[in-house]
Amino acid sequence: MKFRDTPGHEAERQTRFRVRGTIAPVVEWEMDGSYTLFFEHFVLMYRDPKVSVTAAVPRGAVKRAIGKMPVVLAKASGHGRLGLGRSAPGEIVGVEVEPGETLEVREHQFLAATDSLSYGFNRVRGISNLLFGGNSFFVDTFRARAEGGVVWVHGHGNLIEVKLDREEHLDVEPSRWCYKDSSVKMTTVPIKVSARLFASTAFMLNRFTGPGRLGLQTMSVYFKTDDAE
Repeated sequence: MKFRDTPGHEAERQTRFRVRGTIAPVVEWEMDGSYTLFFEHFVLMYRDPKVSVTAAVPRGAVKRAIGKMPVVLAKASGHGRLGLGRSAPGEIVGVEVEPGETLEVREHQFLAATDSLSYGFNRVRGISNLLFGGNSFFVDTFRARAEGGVVWVHGHGNLIEVKLDREEHLDVEPSRWCYKDSSVKMTTVPIKVSARLFASTAFMLNRFTGPGRLGLQTMSVYFKTDDAE
């Protein structure tokens, strides 16, 4: 098991970018017309007028709307500066996705992705119901086609990446994971802490099993997501 910090300038596939600010950062691209980015429209901070922004509604929009998830994706192309941010303290990193691989990102933490990636989402049932009174939560999925791509994510606090070997396990407090390779499996395990006759308590952890990358965040943030059928 290997732990490492994840600097925000690391991914350089297809596009060059910089992260501005250290408290509530924004990620900025100097777009050159050779690629297109897609993102949730409300994270836009600024753009050069030469950068064209259009909108699209992804498949499954009704379920996302019922679950209080954004239903409009914006696309940016052209030449000039584009800045995106979530107006929250944390760290922004670009995570590379190799051809044929899929990256899964916890809801409300995806900032942008290259248009070389196909976008979808899954709804994880049950875990949040056990943990904090909700019914489920969404996970955004990004699958790389032949050329691969990059997903930019906003982590609350600082981001740490763990590389899990095959059948290697790590138990994580449920709000502290940010992204993972689809090859990393997630289950829920109960933990009971007892002081014998004096007191006892129980709580749940997410157990992640390798192989693959797992992104962790140092701040605990919960979002309410209602059930969607």
